[in-house]
Amino acid sequence: MDKLKNLNALIAVVEHHGFAAAARHLGQSRSSINKSVIALEDELGVQLFNRTTRKVSATPSGEAYYERAKRIIADIEDADRAVAENNDEPRGVLRLNAPMSFGALHLGKAISDFLGRYPELRVELSLNDQFTDPVDGGFDATIRIGELDQHLSLVDHPIVEIKRYFMASPAFLEKHGPVSSPDQLKSLPCLHYGSLGEGHTWQIFGQGAEHTIQVNGVMCANNGETLCEAAISGLGIALLPTFIAGPALQNGSLVRVLADYAPPTIHLMLLYPVNRHLSPKIKRLLTFLYERFGDRPVWDMIE
Repeated sequence: MDKLKNLNALIAVVEHHGFAAAARHLGQSRSSINKSVIALEDELGVQLFNRTTRKVSATPSGEAYYERAKRIIADIEDADRAVAENNDEPRGVLRLNAPMSFGALHLGKAISDFLGRYPELRVELSLNDQFTDPVDGGFDATIRIGELDQHLSLVDHPIVEIKRYFMASPAFLEKHGPVSSPDQLKSLPCLHYGSLGEGHTWQIFGQGAEHTIQVNGVMCANNGETLCEAAISGLGIALLPTFIAGPALQNGSLVRVLADYAPPTIHLMLLYPVNRHLSPKIKRLLTFLYERFGDRPVWDMIE
């Protein structure tokens, strides 16, 4: 029990930036917190914090130990709740990572509704477009969009297929004419993720064949909403998911091209460490995501 107490003290010092604030947070004395940290340092034989009269900061060893300690405490809390609550109401903090555009456009409102259903739960949501392993990042789960893959250390649940279409504005098609063959993309202006200098390749399936096309990029961006706005402005052909471009397809500011062709299939997925499979928080989140997005998402209701 002393070890758990010491781990909680270390976590509190890191997250509250000092011994006094950690003591207030845990309802203990400052000397008690200090003794817990010293006990860990003596046990490990390393210095966990740099201490000055003005500032306390974790050493590299302290940062690394903090990340591991946080996951250990989270695992214990999940195990306790799974037994004590009989997998009923989830409580505590649910730490999630998700893509930027999907998070801003759709996940924010969904999480608000999810919290309304489970008032004893709190969510810590981090948005970025780079894949983040939940174990390395200190998350309970990560929501990703991509091709299905085998992650040996993770459980992955595909929620729904994310549809992507080739699309352009009516003004663009009036200027350049109809697009009926993937080979036309080699000469037509295109909008894509990546680098203009390195170019970009689109993999396309259709008409009984697979096509690998080096597209003629006139603009690239690391954000789908930006590419969507550029396509609406008539700058080029874009390959976009409907969760971003659905409204533009619905109102006619973008139209599909190459309708008989498709890119590789991707999915909205929930990934989490194997040791989280009994967590009430993860179970409820997975059920909620299936209910919210798993049938026919609102962004696919184009007709």
